Formats: sequence, structure tokens, C-alpha cells
Amino acid sequence: MSSNKELVEKDKRYTWHPFTQHMTERDPVVIQSAKDASLFDVDGNEMLDMISSWWTCVHGHANLEINKALKEQSETLEHVMFAGFSHPSAINLAEKLAQVLPGDLNRTFFSDNGSTAVEVALKLSYQYWKNKGEEGRTKFLAFDGAYHGDTVGAMSVGQGCGFFGVYSDLLFQVETLPYVPTWEGDADIEQKEKEALVKIEKIISKSKDEVSAVIMEPLMQGAGGIRLCRPEFMKAVVDIARANDILVIFDEVAVGFGRSGSLFACQKIGITPDFICLSKGLTAGYMPMSVTVARDHIFDAFLDEGFGKAFLHGHSFTANPLACAVALRSLELFEENKLIEKIVHIETMHRTQLERLQSHDNVSKARVMGSIFAFNLGDTEGEYKSDDGEFMRDWFLSHGLNIRPLGSTIYLMPPFCITDAQLNRAYDGIFEALGALKVSKLKPLKRAV
Repeated sequence: MSSNKELVEKDKRYTWHPFTQHMTERDPVVIQSAKDASLFDVDGNEMLDMISSWWTCVHGHANLEINKALKEQSETLEHVMFAGFSHPSAINLAEKLAQVLPGDLNRTFFSDNGSTAVEVALKLSYQYWKNKGEEGRTKFLAFDGAYHGDTVGAMSVGQGCGFFGVYSDLLFQVETLPYVPTWEGDADIEQKEKEALVKIEKIISKSKDEVSAVIMEPLMQGAGGIRLCRPEFMKAVVDIARANDILVIFDEVAVGFGRSGSLFACQKIGITPDFICLSKGLTAGYMPMSVTVARDHIFDAFLDEGFGKAFLHGHSFTANPLACAVALRSLELFEENKLIEKIVHIETMHRTQLERLQSHDNVSKARVMGSIFAFNLGDTEGEYKSDDGEFMRDWFLSHGLNIRPLGSTIYLMPPFCITDAQLNRAYDGIFEALGALKVSKLKPLKRAV
């Protein structure tokens, strides 16, 4: 077997990593195996996966039940094209999603990842109005700070996150709405929401006949900095959109499958969007797959004797049987293992750290929701990278913790199999890292590589 050094050198020679400046990036950590909440590098060193490997591994790693489902599916059918064919795993998963999602979110369109799930929702909403004879509805509304993925349509509605300036000439025009993030002890939240909703209502009423849909990350803007908002604010925005006959897209790629404390954030808000986009936790980190689930009236608008109203979109690996089998078993485990109760316990654990966190002089905007725990370094936010955040990331890696700051935002989003002892290890690591950061500002430390 190749040594860690050999593997790192091969990686540096042949691979191109996401969100990475290879001129300055530290050497990658080469992971050989994983189990439950732990990652193990090629030398056998353990690292707690406190962000669920980009929020995907909701049950942790190498789950025996999901392994079994994957093995059984691989022995019967690994793949079949999904145009003109179907298969039991896709049919059963679509039925299960209809059962657990609210209202008449009954029509599942399969695709490959979160970005493509969003692309599908955007194209469906755009074509919906054309199929109904309303040609002028060509605009979209999105929120300041939103991130919806990296394909062109997803980037367009995610311009507010500030990541995509280099591609600005490629993106279509989107009207940006004010977002109202909140945190523990935010005394002004109701007034801030009231002012934002006045602005939102003006923007929507001014262009309602030109707007196809509004897209939002319900309750949490993920890559934009783990910015939480209140259910009341989200519901008020949806009410304004519905009053103006505008479709509503919920991008629950990041926050779906228990992260908010409910299986889906739309349930916590108490509304049924016209579309919901799901990925990440959908297959528990096992397989690339996503779904865009639409309400029945959306599907009905695409029915016609001719082919012109059909949705001409697809992927080679649409509804891959392996991914569908894994996703179905994952959803069953939420019920069998009573994971929502486990997530409530994780939230309780997070809240025990708030007083300790808020007393720290280099921390602001501490916030907790479901399995999500976050705060900002100082009073800064917004950038994907920051010097303080990179210092903290280096410290965490060197102390066996996979905690990847978003700029100045430090957050935990652990797998639901996490133990109390592992959570406490992560909390203690955060406070030790904050202390190390404070020392580093007094006496600069050489950055780890």
C-alpha cells in the first residue's frame, strides 16, 4: 500500500480539488476509512467528522443497514436508463418522499446533486408559466447572502452570496430580497423583520407579473455563513409570494433530513412550497443523487397531447438504483431509530454551551437550531475564507477534528450517531482553539502545513 507521503504527492500532481487555491492550500488529509462519526487517515489517526463531510453523512459513516441495502441492490440492478424505464427502488423512494413531505408534494424528479436539483426547479417554474400561456414571467427572486450551487442557474439565484463575481457576465438577472439573520439574544429581530418585509412586499408588488418564482434556503443559509432566520419570517415571505401568485421554491439541500430539528424545514415553518430541492442527506453521503419534488398542480401543467409541454431535461444517472436504494433505507432509519428525538438531544447539548460561548470575548452571534451550532469570530462575517478561520481550521485538523470554518463562521453539524462524549470533545476543542487564536494574535504563530 502506498504511504501517506506517496499518496499526497500523487494527489498534488493529478487532482483538482473544489473550493481550493492550490498555490497556497495545505497538503490534503488522506482518509483511508471511516466509521460512525470518525474518519481515519492512512496512518490510522482518528478525526471526528463534526460537519458530516459537507453535511451529507446524517447517519455517520459505514452504517451497517445502509451497507446492506447497497449490497443487495448491487446484486440485482446497478443502473438502467430512466426514460421509458423505471425500477422498484425509484418507485418506492418517490412514494416514501410523498408520504413524509407535507401537502401534495407528490411528484419526484431525480437528478444528480444539489445544484442540479435547483436547476430543475428553476426550469420547471419557468416552463410552468409558459405552459400556462404567461410568457412574461421570466424573472426570479432570491435572497441576499443565498447560495444555491455552482451551475449557471444556481449561481444566478445565488449572486447574493458574493462567490460568483468572475462569472457575472454569464448569469441571468435576479431581484435580490433582504434576508434577516438572527441569533441568541437578538433583541431587535422583530423590528428588523418588519422593515425587511415592507421592502420585500414593495419589490414583489412592483414586478409580480414578471416573476416566475422566489427561491429560498428555509431557516438556514448554509454556505453563506450558517445564517439562521425565524420560521415566522419565512412564512411571512411565502404569504407575500402566494398573495402575488408567485411560485415558491425551497432549497433544502443543506437543511433537509433533520438538520433543523424537523425532518424538513418546511414542516417547521408550517407551509408546503411548490417545489422542494433535496440532496446531501438524501443518500446519507453514500451516493450522488438529488430530487426536486413538485406539487401536483405543477406536474399537471406539463400534461398535453403534444410533446411541446413536456419537460425536456435529464441526466445519464437519473434515479440510479443504487442511490435510490440507499436513500430509501436512510429514510426508514429516521423512523426506526427515532432520529428526530436524537436531534432534539443534540440541540439540548448545543444549548448547554451557549453561556460559555457568549462569555468569550472573541465570539458573536451564537446560534443553535436542531443539530446546528454556530458562531462568528469577532463581529465579522461574509467571506468564504478568513485568516482567523484558516488558523482555526489548521488547529482543528492538528487536534483530530474535522471542523471547517466558513470564513469567520465556526460551526458544528455532526452526524446523528454522535455521542455525548464526542460532542464534548468537539466543544472543548473549540474553546481551546479560541484560546490558541487569542495567543496567536499576541505572538504570531507559524501556520501549520
